[in-house]
Amino acid sequence: MAVRTASFLLFGLFVTFHTWGAWADMEVNMEDRVEVYKGDTAQITCMFTSSEGIGNTIIQWFYVTETGERQKIYYQDSMSQIVDRATRFTDRISVNGTGATGEVVLTIRDVQLADGREFICLIKNLTDDSKGSTQLKVFGTPDLPTIEGVQTGISVNEVSPSKIGTCEVKNGFPRPNITWYRNNTPLQSVPDEVEIVPSVTSESSGLFSVKSELNLKVVKEDKNDEFYCEVSYFVPGGTRMTETHRINISVFYPPTAVNVWVESPKGNIKEGDSIELHCEDNGNPPSSIISIKRFEENNSDGQSLDGEVLVLNNVTRRDSGVYQCTSIDSDTFQSISGNVSVFVHFLDAAVVIPQDTIVVAMGEEFKATCNALSSLKTQAEWLKDGEVVFKGHTLTVKDATFDKAGMYECVVTVPEIEEMKTSGSIFVNVKGPPEILKPDNTEIESYDTTVDLSCMVRGFPAPKIIWSTSDGQDLEMASEMMTEDGLQSRVSIQVTSDITASCNASNDHGTDALTFNIKTQGSGVIIAVIIICILLLAILGSVLYFLYKKGKICGRSGKQDLTKDKSNKDNIVVEMKSDNTEEAVLLGVNGEKQSPNEQ
Repeated sequence: MAVRTASFLLFGLFVTFHTWGAWADMEVNMEDRVEVYKGDTAQITCMFTSSEGIGNTIIQWFYVTETGERQKIYYQDSMSQIVDRATRFTDRISVNGTGATGEVVLTIRDVQLADGREFICLIKNLTDDSKGSTQLKVFGTPDLPTIEGVQTGISVNEVSPSKIGTCEVKNGFPRPNITWYRNNTPLQSVPDEVEIVPSVTSESSGLFSVKSELNLKVVKEDKNDEFYCEVSYFVPGGTRMTETHRINISVFYPPTAVNVWVESPKGNIKEGDSIELHCEDNGNPPSSIISIKRFEENNSDGQSLDGEVLVLNNVTRRDSGVYQCTSIDSDTFQSISGNVSVFVHFLDAAVVIPQDTIVVAMGEEFKATCNALSSLKTQAEWLKDGEVVFKGHTLTVKDATFDKAGMYECVVTVPEIEEMKTSGSIFVNVKGPPEILKPDNTEIESYDTTVDLSCMVRGFPAPKIIWSTSDGQDLEMASEMMTEDGLQSRVSIQVTSDITASCNASNDHGTDALTFNIKTQGSGVIIAVIIICILLLAILGSVLYFLYKKGKICGRSGKQDLTKDKSNKDNIVVEMKSDNTEEAVLLGVNGEKQSPNEQ
């Protein structure tokens, strides 16, 4: 007996199965544990050997109750296979194998959590018996975990740790574990700083639900932290993990600095703009007691506005200065301030020297300067007739002529601010004798009785213009108008025959004249029309007489004398009268005279 026991113990050192047996010649080998999910099918294998063979073998299956007793659920011998009735496994088990191969398999369908217990396989023959056992482990996969953060803000002034959130995982078996993380770092309980409070609920289904609450003594740096939970749970053959989504918390803290800035306009500010100043402290939430005011050195009184925005409309250079924003903590009533400097750029009206109008002698040189007081660097351009003639603050014009006389405009701009612009002007008169601008044509042909003439004269002082004609017409009604090109004079002249008209201009420095030659075309046309009419009437009379002789008109008809002398045939006559005689002469078509009797 001692030898058999020693042999059995030596065998147990080399295998991972539980083996019980009273005799060394009967051995039963089984797995330590079988793991399955709830609802799956479990298979427990029992392998046995015997020195006497496996004939006449009795196979029995048992499970261990909660009180430690063995409950038989199956019996098999060479003649029968019996599943015990009225057990929790009666309708869910089956056994494969007759024992002839030395192996039987207990199959349990629809495994439940309560099925997790020890199962025993007992093998008997005529002389020996032996048994082995396997622990059945049942697992339930939990639901996905959830996390819920606090909706209200948490103040850094709280004395004790404040609730951050709650994690929960339901319906797991065995009991799942929850671990809190902050920014990928696991949290553990620290007195007065971190508190993790777990709780476990056993559901009626036998599954476990676990909840964990995190309490934390928050600081300002926690405002951007992310918190989440990791849940680990057992599965057949190992463990698995899953995570919740990440949450943030609102941390309330007092301000440590105040920021005040110019919201608009962006960049440089110029006179006439509207300025919008904004102010904000770095506390959370921002202070509700905040104001912006104009800060005067040695005098804190100035323009002030309660609130986060100050608007200044149509600003001038006098609005330049330092503006201060003050924030007061509503809990401690401590104040903190911030400043911003505002500078309003300006550009005064352009000043042109000499002013208004200058007089320059013909051929001389003249200069003019143009400047405008500004807070920024300026540049100037001189324009004449809309075109740039010079760039710079000082205009220099050499060898003055009438073409160089007129209005000069100076435009001063600020390159850094496109909208800043001002201008001034000067009018230049060039002193000299009159100069009449020659028109394209002074030879005029007219069919009308009235001709309109125009004369453009340059010169300074303004010339006096007198019109005259070759037939001595009174032309006192001429009209004059000053234009950019000079003095323009217009006159209307009565024309009955060819004449000449002269424009005479004079001033203190000399004279100039322009002559127009006017030719009338009216009398020659009338004579030509009369001659053409006489010729048309003569032709018409010849045609009528020809028709008369042929009997086509005046009622003549009938046969003509075909033997009539050819000289009398087809004669067409024209009656010609002169102013000196009343004698009518009839000419034949051959140019022969006809007597009155032959008419």
